[in-house]
Amino acid sequence: MRLVFECVECGGHYLPPEAMAYPDGPASPIWCTPCQAAKRDAGIREDPLLARLALAAARAALARRAAEAEPGGRGDVRPSRPPLSRRARSGPGGVRSRLG
Repeated sequence: MRLVFECVECGGHYLPPEAMAYPDGPASPIWCTPCQAAKRDAGIREDPLLARLALAAARAALARRAAEAEPGGRGDVRPSRPPLSRRARSGPGGVRSRLG
């Protein structure tokens, strides 16, 4: 599964490369690609503390989604065999009901 980030500038969600690097430089966990290019052109650098916080939040969300996707608990709780019909319970062969 991939990390999903939300741009703090425009609010859009984006999927950076898994290696967090583009051909022209590192991917930002704070800004989407257009906002990152605009900030870079304006000479604004990203806050390292905010970048670490965004990475930690994305990793926590990824771990939560992975935990929710795992089959947990009992899952399928259907009985192993169908219930007996009324006719099957009425005769001498209805032993199943008396054993339980």
